[in-house]
Amino acid sequence: MTRQRTPQANLSLLLFPATAWLIIFFVVPLLIVLLYSFLERGTYGGVTWIFTLSNYQRLFSTTDGGIYLGVLWRSLWLAFLTTAACLLIGYPLAFFIATRSTRWKNALLLLIIIPFWTNFLVRTYAWIILLQNKGVINVALQSLQIIDEPLTLLFTPFAVIIGLIYGYLPFMVLPLYSTIERFNFTLVEAAQDLGANDLRTLWRIILPLTMRGIIAGSILVFVPTVGAFITPDILGGAKTMMVGNLIENQFLKARNWPFGSALSMLLMVLVLIPLLIYFHISEANKD
Repeated sequence: MTRQRTPQANLSLLLFPATAWLIIFFVVPLLIVLLYSFLERGTYGGVTWIFTLSNYQRLFSTTDGGIYLGVLWRSLWLAFLTTAACLLIGYPLAFFIATRSTRWKNALLLLIIIPFWTNFLVRTYAWIILLQNKGVINVALQSLQIIDEPLTLLFTPFAVIIGLIYGYLPFMVLPLYSTIERFNFTLVEAAQDLGANDLRTLWRIILPLTMRGIIAGSILVFVPTVGAFITPDILGGAKTMMVGNLIENQFLKARNWPFGSALSMLLMVLVLIPLLIYFHISEANKD
């Protein structure tokens, strides 16, 4: 006589593949990186199994002119500017798409998603053609006699921000669209009937009720942006190094795996902070 499995046993069986995948490919590598961050660099790369805190001390040391803290703050600042710009551009765009007819919604959403069909590296290299001294933008401005000499656009923080906005704008638009589409617009009509103007309605009704989409989109943009390394490497050159480029250099060029691991752990902590804030706000809204 066979004994039937309980629902809890069936659920555990179903969750086992996903749990095993997370443990093998996420938890274990993360623990290895954490362990390496407390070890010393080997003579020819790799690690030496000697426990030390020097890697974390080096992160916050001022003996190197605070170079690592400078790169860290630059990364945070560029990520913040990119997130703010994506929000300012993405919110009106998402609002416009969400208030169109179904046929136009699908067409406009397709235009937002189309860039994902092309490799991110190729799309980033395309900006070199636009931003270089003899690129499309400078040639167009000179042809219109707006400028006499080419503007220095490439290999600047401006180029990095433009590339990051272009690359991550869809990550802001899609969650905003999802939230705005479910918005009850009869509340706007009610507010206007009570004498509220458009600006007051936006500030007191629309923004608070779409805040979840704003926070979700901001996190989806900020988290990958703060650790970006392809865009700053291609469009910023050596002048605009971000923490992602610094980690790449430590692992692949300097072969200082322990210090690169310490940088990676610091970056992970910085990424976890906005995620924890988001989960806290989500739980507070449920209550």
